Amino acid sequence: MVVLQRVLLAVLWLLAGAAVGTCAVLLHRYPWGLLLGLATTAAVLVAAVPGWWGRPAFAAGWLVVLAVASAERAEGDYLIAADGRGYTLLLSGTVVLAGGVAGFFRRPRQVHDSGGAETAP
Repeated sequence: MVVLQRVLLAVLWLLAGAAVGTCAVLLHRYPWGLLLGLATTAAVLVAAVPGWWGRPAFAAGWLVVLAVASAERAEGDYLIAADGRGYTLLLSGTVVLAGGVAGFFRRPRQVHDSGGAETAP
């Protein structure tokens, strides 16, 4: 049951990454759109749960949309322009990839002292 829940969670994070990536690609031509897309991407990457069903799934969905959008279209043009904003969006893909890879690792749990008297070694 837990595995099924995690697979469902991974699919939801994958779809969320595709949705945020689509919005970032479609709005990157506007200065506010690029900032909004990158800020939303960063916020969701930070908020996503660690483990293969969280950040890596979100990053995979985002990067698939970026890869599809950067390919040449039938008309011979590109959805992502070869200018500063387009290169910023493409470069942010490497940051999203790094965030996704970092999502495989969990932070070690910190052991808190009980606040009692010190013990001698």
